[in-house]
Amino acid sequence: MENLWAPWRSIYIGKPQTGCIFCEKLNSHEDKENLVIYRGDKTFVIMNLYPYNNGHLLIAPKRHVGDITDLTDEELLELNKMTRFMVQALRKAFGNPHGFNIGINLGKVAGAGIPGHLHVHIVPRWEGDANFMAVIGDTRVISEGLQRTYEKITGAINELTGEGVF
Repeated sequence: MENLWAPWRSIYIGKPQTGCIFCEKLNSHEDKENLVIYRGDKTFVIMNLYPYNNGHLLIAPKRHVGDITDLTDEELLELNKMTRFMVQALRKAFGNPHGFNIGINLGKVAGAGIPGHLHVHIVPRWEGDANFMAVIGDTRVISEGLQRTYEKITGAINELTGEGVF
């Protein structure tokens, strides 16, 4: 077995989760520390602490709701508009990734890590990002720290909102 030295991730180990992580982060106003990227009227955007790739974002309704069929029309509309806006922001922040995976895991058996609070994943993708490390070594390499990624994405959002995009 190969070891990947990542001491900066020790802050995530051994903290039992009680309650809803999305609601906790939303109710705190320490956005940078909590990696909250953007707050809309009905939804908010947060970075994934365990990203599949740089820029992996999660978009969730502010209201604690676990099923897409329980969203109001206004929440559903903003969730989709926010998804579109975050794709624009990620393109600006990362110089046009080659593609995106966008999806919802609805229910625990479908892979929802937090099944009680619906959220959309947006994962930027680049040609070659699933290289030999992931395929042979069963190890993913994230090439940028979360705080640097946070700065890049919030900078792109500030540029876009100044242009009246959202």
